[in-house]
Amino acid sequence: MYGDHNTPVRLRATGRAFEHIARFHPELTAFRRDLHAHPELGFEEVYTGGRVREALKLCGVDEIHEGLGKTGLVAVIHGQRRDSGRLIGLRADMDALPMAEHNDFAWRSTKSGLMHGCGHDGHTAMLIGAARYLAETRRFNGTAVLIFQPGEEGYAGAKAMIDDGLFERFPVQSVFGMHNWPGMAPGMIGINPGPMMAAADRITIEITGRGGHGAHAYQTIDPVVVSAHIITAVQSIVSRNVRGIDSAVISICAMQAGDLGAMSVVPGSATLVGTVRTFNPEVQDLVERRLNELCSAIALGFGATAKVNYERIYPATINTLAEARFAGDVAQNLVGKDHVVRDLEPSMGAEDFSFMLQVKPGAYLRIGQGTQHSSAYLHNNRYDFNDDILPLGSALHAGLIEQGLPLEPRQAD
Repeated sequence: MYGDHNTPVRLRATGRAFEHIARFHPELTAFRRDLHAHPELGFEEVYTGGRVREALKLCGVDEIHEGLGKTGLVAVIHGQRRDSGRLIGLRADMDALPMAEHNDFAWRSTKSGLMHGCGHDGHTAMLIGAARYLAETRRFNGTAVLIFQPGEEGYAGAKAMIDDGLFERFPVQSVFGMHNWPGMAPGMIGINPGPMMAAADRITIEITGRGGHGAHAYQTIDPVVVSAHIITAVQSIVSRNVRGIDSAVISICAMQAGDLGAMSVVPGSATLVGTVRTFNPEVQDLVERRLNELCSAIALGFGATAKVNYERIYPATINTLAEARFAGDVAQNLVGKDHVVRDLEPSMGAEDFSFMLQVKPGAYLRIGQGTQHSSAYLHNNRYDFNDDILPLGSALHAGLIEQGLPLEPRQAD
């Protein structure tokens, strides 16, 4: 089933929400492209937040709350009725990446070294589209809580908002988020009832030896040699310690030792930096323990020392069963059964929406955007969000509210 996700499909959807939002598709596109041209890093989303605030006021939302998680915003929209007492949260991330854009279209980044290379501009625009529709129609019983989150790209903005009292001030019963996915064709929506994205941990290994002259290496304790053995050996943790039915990735991605201009100087120390990705906390604990054991033992064997600093950055993004099934049903009502993948393969990437799912039931979806319009995947300097899917994403957000907070009680099957 997974193999045909890239098969082109005609972008289509049904329902009044999609048809309503499609009427202001050009305005959403212009809004999205303006955000793309003015990217901002995590906790620096001043322009972005201002544009979101301005758009929400024009949409006619009931309340706008600012300053959660430094630069985060929350919009509140009440339905025609509120006697259900229920609240549902929808989240979009706003920040950009510290990378140079290599596109040449009119809305390319105006800021050197910054770009929206992951589509957060599109996520924000889709939630604005949902805000406008929900505020104009209010066909639900309860309250929609729209969360515009800062700092997803490594800043843990979701946690910052939670620490600022997000769910105490807005006690939602469930929360939903979505991310564009170039690996799926436009018109496709993917989800699964369990892990969606892995935990992301940072490892720093500091190796201390004894420097000296490269011509007299026998007098040194060479940390470069120790590093080489550690880099090779840590791969055995996944292949020989982690069960085959579990998933884990250990990648040593950077090494710093010595001076490139000093060809005959053995350095006294070396530092390795990398990442660990897991889904299961028990596997995460195992990897951390084995890294400490292996690195210390290998270094000791050469007469050196090794210290491992293991930082747990983002937890795994795990959907809750009932909410994942519900979100899949909403997607199916929008695009049809054949365009919904309910057993989507998890990604070893990470996402700080995971912090929200640790506190509240909810689900994280992927909305296909394809690569036909840009031929680039996420975090690529030629990436751009596919504006064709803006009404679809907005309608999906709106469907989660209207079907999760129905005006009339659902009839039993």
